[in-house]
Amino acid sequence: MRLSEDENYFEIEEKLLNEGYRFICGVDEAGRGPLAGPVFAAAVVMDRKRIIEGVRDSKKLTPKKREKLFEEIIKESIAYSVAMVDSKVIDEININNATFLAMKNAIENLKIEPDIVLVDGYKIPNLGFNQRAIIKGDRKSYSIACASILAKVSRDRYIVEISSKYPLYKFEKHKGYGTKEHIEILQKYGPCEIHRISFLKNILSL
Repeated sequence: MRLSEDENYFEIEEKLLNEGYRFICGVDEAGRGPLAGPVFAAAVVMDRKRIIEGVRDSKKLTPKKREKLFEEIIKESIAYSVAMVDSKVIDEININNATFLAMKNAIENLKIEPDIVLVDGYKIPNLGFNQRAIIKGDRKSYSIACASILAKVSRDRYIVEISSKYPLYKFEKHKGYGTKEHIEILQKYGPCEIHRISFLKNILSL
């Protein structure tokens, strides 16, 4: 079944199902690049009999469309989990390790055990599950695309919610990314407790 005008997002999953895999888990992250806030990861096992039209890489969707698909994915999934790793841990172990940790936690918190994990990007170290890494997987795999939407919407909601605690920084507008406005605010007021200090060395004299 074609899920977009130019790509068959379920082809990878179809092959795995034909190989005998049943519970196929897609994993993706959101928030590797921002200057502030946690990195999020989502793991999801979708029902092959209830394919959601319009699913694709979360970066190719409008916020309104992501929100709509987020609710549909949760409703139609067999299992899903979202995990985050905060900025302090990111500074301690670096963003790559923090991303792998968030992904691993999301997978391990699923209510069912996946037969195979499809990871966007690179394999997760020390993961106790069969896994396949797919470069640009959110553009090729339905399961990973679903996970990308869950991770992105979850992180955006979190940042908007926490922004009220730090009104000076206008996180609700830039979601922690290094926009011109965000950098100017940082240079004026300095970082707050959710900023990633290790990301600010080239912006501030730290």
